[in-house]
Amino acid sequence: MSELSGWDMRLLDAARDWADADPHPGDRAEVEALIEAENVEELERRFAGPLTFGTAGLRGPLRAGPSGMNAAVVTRAAAGLARYLADSGHAGGGVVIGFDARRRSDEFAQVSAAVLAAAGFAVQVLPRPLPTPVLSFAVRHLGCAAGVMVTASHNPPDDNGYKVYLADGAQLVPPADREIEAAIAGAGPAREVPRSDDWLTLGDDVAADYVAAVVDALEPSRVPDRDRLVVAYTAMHGVGADTTRAVFAAAGFAPPVSVPEQDAPDPAFPTVAFPNPEEPGAVDLLTALAERVGADVAIAEDPDADRCSVVCGGRQLTGDEVGGLLADWLLRRGVRGTYAASLVSGSLLHALASSAGVRFAETPTGFKWIVRAGTPEDPLVFGYEEALGYAVAPDVVRDKDGISAALAVALLAAELKASGRTLLDRLDELATEHGLFVTGQLSVRVEDLSRIAGMMTGLRSRPPSHLLGREVAFSDLLFETPAVDAVRLLGDGVRVIVRPSGTEPKLKAYLETVVPVHDDAGLIAARGRGADELDQLRAEMAAGLGL
Repeated sequence: MSELSGWDMRLLDAARDWADADPHPGDRAEVEALIEAENVEELERRFAGPLTFGTAGLRGPLRAGPSGMNAAVVTRAAAGLARYLADSGHAGGGVVIGFDARRRSDEFAQVSAAVLAAAGFAVQVLPRPLPTPVLSFAVRHLGCAAGVMVTASHNPPDDNGYKVYLADGAQLVPPADREIEAAIAGAGPAREVPRSDDWLTLGDDVAADYVAAVVDALEPSRVPDRDRLVVAYTAMHGVGADTTRAVFAAAGFAPPVSVPEQDAPDPAFPTVAFPNPEEPGAVDLLTALAERVGADVAIAEDPDADRCSVVCGGRQLTGDEVGGLLADWLLRRGVRGTYAASLVSGSLLHALASSAGVRFAETPTGFKWIVRAGTPEDPLVFGYEEALGYAVAPDVVRDKDGISAALAVALLAAELKASGRTLLDRLDELATEHGLFVTGQLSVRVEDLSRIAGMMTGLRSRPPSHLLGREVAFSDLLFETPAVDAVRLLGDGVRVIVRPSGTEPKLKAYLETVVPVHDDAGLIAARGRGADELDQLRAEMAAGLGL
């Protein structure tokens, strides 16, 4: 046996205790093998601390130990959720559980069902891997106290996650996340958590009702000749294909032409380096298919179908561009209420809302805030975030929904096609009407997380007074309500938001410049100027962050 330090011995003892309490034979054997090999380095990774229950619940790599997604962690998470719901006055209420097609998702859904059922809740589990928006819809549709979705969305293949929705069908907000995390910490060893088989598996009715609700909300009959639109589509190896096809069929569209290699769920995501439509190369197969079939528009959903990306004319649109297009479409349809976007999204939506005389709300990052941006007088009718998330039917799904967004994009494209125009043409028209809003990012990935804190401290103490030669005002959003770890730099036609990423070891600066466009002839020049200003802004912020 090698010489081990006192710390190493304590780590091995903690690992033995965890293995003794692990109810899953495979996970237990995984930890025991590391103990036997005295693999202290790997054990340190797995026992660095429990996964944090944060914005999207739990999310992490599939591996045994408290720092991974596994049966023991899910068991204790379900027990903590049960305790939180009971303490919040929902004892004995309904809980609906969904899952995607990632490795072990179905198992984790069943573990959760067994724990919540033993705690006295009326548990119903969706019948097969389905999109996250179906689960969010199901919470309110079935009158449940909460919902659980087992998914890691667009994370790498070796990850999984556990997302919680409350009775309003929206993701939880503070302090609920901290209270659930505290309840999980007090749940005790996983092996001792009671389980019951007294839970139900639902039929296909909920998914069918979701399809009907989405189609009813978006009124496709208002768009003639929609069956002539050619749509290319990819589910990106996720679970969106069947539900998306059902929505398009019910709305009167021809079936989307799917990327065959990516249509069926596959937890290995073999054709993409990273299963996120935002990542370079992720929509290459879709773009090639669109060109081959002469598609009017191409649509990619992420693996759990809560986000969607749009390609038109061989160009992938930004989230800000799609958000502007969808908001403009709804406004032209006469949809009035609150239009909302997160603070890291572009400013075009604000301009559109002001021009139309409707309420605009800027929220902290995340759909948990966006869907709560409405008021009784002006309920939320549209919300979006630049990271490809859209709520076009918030009365149906109180979260981002890539499927209803895909239908809305198709309806808009069909409407434009009838007059000989495309999504790109409408973007040009909006630029002429409101100015060209050019957005981009400066993203800094770090190994040492203290670097992010250092850069934020430096920016707060020495913010730039000018950007693009224009005076900018500095705001520290830590002092707003709710407090956000971000700063804003705002001037005439220039805007920058800097914040740490909530999911990756990155510092992100969200950049925007607004270029006036006087007429159609000036649009090309405006695009050139916008690209140059964005490059200059990126360089100025890099210098301001000490890069």
